[in-house]
Amino acid sequence: QVQLVESGGGSVQPGGSLRLSCAATRSIFSVYAMAWYRQFPGKQRELVARIRANGDTDYADSVKGRFTISRNKRFDTVYLQMNTMRPEDTAIYYCNSVGAGPTEYWGQGTQVTVSS
Repeated sequence: QVQLVESGGGSVQPGGSLRLSCAATRSIFSVYAMAWYRQFPGKQRELVARIRANGDTDYADSVKGRFTISRNKRFDTVYLQMNTMRPEDTAIYYCNSVGAGPTEYWGQGTQVTVSS
């Protein structure tokens, strides 16, 4: 059973930076894309950023120019560099992987808090 293990969450002041990491516990066959989602209290999860196998990326309008998604060569680890953070970025962030099958995996979530 594949698990996605997230790390790097925590608290930061407005304007600060955090880097999230997500690693699969074993190789995932034919990954199409990996992504980061976030969830605000009482809301559904929303896409933050996605990176496809060919390297193409998508970002939510609210994070464009501030967040950057990247991956390792084997495409079993994905990162989210978050800069110039705002209080409205406070949420639980989840890692997601979609591959052949189709198969889909989710991480357990990591809390990110932006507050002075």
